Amino acid sequence: MDWSVFFLIALALGFDFLNGFHDSANSIATIVSTRVLTPRQAVLWAAFFNFIAFLFFGLHVAGTIGKGIVDISVMDSHIIFATLIGACAWDIITWWVGLPTSSSHALMGGLIGAALVKSGTVALVWKGILTTIAFIFISPVLGLVLGLVFGSAVHWIFRGKAPSQVDHIFRKGQLFSAALYSLGHGGNDAQKTMGIIAGLLFSAGMLGDAFYIPLWVVLACHGAIALGTMSGGWRIVKTMGQKVAKLKPVDGFCAESGAAVSLFIASSLGIPVSTTHTITGSIMGVGSLRRLTAVRWGVAGQILWAWILTIPCAAFISAATYALSARF
Repeated sequence: MDWSVFFLIALALGFDFLNGFHDSANSIATIVSTRVLTPRQAVLWAAFFNFIAFLFFGLHVAGTIGKGIVDISVMDSHIIFATLIGACAWDIITWWVGLPTSSSHALMGGLIGAALVKSGTVALVWKGILTTIAFIFISPVLGLVLGLVFGSAVHWIFRGKAPSQVDHIFRKGQLFSAALYSLGHGGNDAQKTMGIIAGLLFSAGMLGDAFYIPLWVVLACHGAIALGTMSGGWRIVKTMGQKVAKLKPVDGFCAESGAAVSLFIASSLGIPVSTTHTITGSIMGVGSLRRLTAVRWGVAGQILWAWILTIPCAAFISAATYALSARF
């Protein structure tokens, strides 16, 4: 294997680790803020289900990232390098300020920025791009709606019970819902790095004439995202678990369940959605069930702006990186 390919695979796995690190808040914020698990217990729980997610999902999302955003024929090592630098840089910036943004859309923005500099708009696969962009808005709304549905159903079923009578049920239930959400997180997010690595291998002529995802790539990507989740992005945990809405165990159960269903649907359709957008929408839906003022809409507005800026900012960083790297 050429040293440059080896370096880029290592960089891609580094991004995957950073993805898990950045997005661990999505998997553990609710279960930590409700004090069902300690932070260390929560990241170990989430990481385990991140890793085994490949046993439950196909590789449709990996195929979308690998050849559904940018024409596979224009892929080269410079595009892969610039894409990963753009995505990693944006993830680090938003982690530092504690904003839960999308690693998925940072990766897509990186692909778009580098491809535009190399070949212009002809390199872009608009169907995949527009579908993914649409889900910037669809996934949080779907998460919000499903959070409301789960919350309403649970409150109706247990309408005659005092909170103290059902708290122990949902403390146990959160272990199950957090596991489901972590499966969805691993099943959708790890595949994005698989697509990048497979695209690199294909462009280097290492996959032959057919694009596919080797098993070692699948295992390496799930391992990297699980390790990142174990490391925990604690700055974002506070934003997700405390600043958007105050959560009780029943709220955490409903938010995680609604978000998990959203991710399962998206992964089965091969759509690379943002796990961040999905769980944030679900938390907002559950929080607003009590009363609209239970959600801190100012914080939600800051998060929304970060979502909107993710693709263009990652694309800009990637485009600048490509322009520089292509000179050498």
